[in-house]
Amino acid sequence: MSRRNSREARSRARSRIAVILAGAALLSWAGPGANAYWKAVSNGGSASSAADAVAAGATPTATVSAGNVMLGWKATATLAGRPVSGYTVARYASASGGTKVAAGGTCAGTVTTGLGCTDQGVPTGTWYYTVTPVLAQWQGTESVRSSAAAVDTTPPAAPSVAAPAYVNIGNVSAVPVSGTTEPGASIALAVTDAGAAHTVNATATATANGSGAWNTTVNLSSLDAGTITYRAVATDTAGNQGNTATPGTAASVKDVTAPTVSGVLLADGGGRNGKLDPNDKATITFSERLDASTICSNWAADPSGTLALSADQATVNISSGNILSVAVDSLVCPTSSIGTVSLGGSYYGSGTLSYKGIISWDRSANTLTITLGALISGSVGNGTEQSAFPSYTPATGMRDLAGNPFANTSPVPGSTKSRF
Repeated sequence: MSRRNSREARSRARSRIAVILAGAALLSWAGPGANAYWKAVSNGGSASSAADAVAAGATPTATVSAGNVMLGWKATATLAGRPVSGYTVARYASASGGTKVAAGGTCAGTVTTGLGCTDQGVPTGTWYYTVTPVLAQWQGTESVRSSAAAVDTTPPAAPSVAAPAYVNIGNVSAVPVSGTTEPGASIALAVTDAGAAHTVNATATATANGSGAWNTTVNLSSLDAGTITYRAVATDTAGNQGNTATPGTAASVKDVTAPTVSGVLLADGGGRNGKLDPNDKATITFSERLDASTICSNWAADPSGTLALSADQATVNISSGNILSVAVDSLVCPTSSIGTVSLGGSYYGSGTLSYKGIISWDRSANTLTITLGALISGSVGNGTEQSAFPSYTPATGMRDLAGNPFANTSPVPGSTKSRF
């Protein structure tokens, strides 16, 4: 080749290289908004150029926890398969349009490691995220916006808490506790007794339904008797926890001691000692206050004073076996549980021995008194009975105020001899 031809070939090559460099420079000067660049290619030793481009970003996924949004996306490459060097993340307050806001937290700037980040401390609202791939000074097209990410940074209010007034033998291993809070919120329940104030003795968890109602059970067998305090804290579906210093509260009284009979005493009131007469009395004393509504279903559970059934409302019967029992008018007490007294002597004469009766409950003394009224039928025995030990058998339905039944429904003898 002549010198002249060689010089012309070298000149043409330098021109082609200059064009390639100029094109790359132009795109570089265009700044990050450019999404294409030139690259040199070889074609049988001749220099040429081809355009490549950064592909659009993949639509990110967004998961919300309290005031943080965790983002993830798929990798992006150039059209020629070259991996990008990073991604920028932004959020918008609407599904389209609106102002672009750079994400913060680990999403700030250009994310160069991994395919995800966390936008921290995001304000309350509904946000839509985009990802834009970056390669050196070039960037691709911003991705389609993510689905809505609803951010809630408001802690839930203290939940309401409802617990039974008493924890007793029947429910101590599974005490029902319920309440209301934000729909879907989770509840952390802590229970303490008076002997270890603010020290958790038992715990339980629950999740509120779509209406905000929640319920759970908790085993309080290990807690001391006395006042039981329930404290509940809610965590909403956004991950916000309620104020632990001001939880929802409720209280119960734990009493798992069954009532007992502590005294059975007969007393003469009719003037004929040792014989059956009107005004004779049988008084039963209990170890604790009973639920009066279990004696007569129309009575208050814990009345302020003495309750009584009049002579027109109750009948006292004494069997041939000298067992005293009471029948109550069902219109007065739809259900009644009074128990029976074995008199310890032979007071029965003949016939059906029935008296009008007065039945009274004294809450302050924990006593049930059965007083004979006028004789309705039958004849009493003529013999004079000496003092003996009467006994009392509690009725099955009788319970104390906490709801505990009598552990023993066998006859319980009085500790003192007595007689009508």
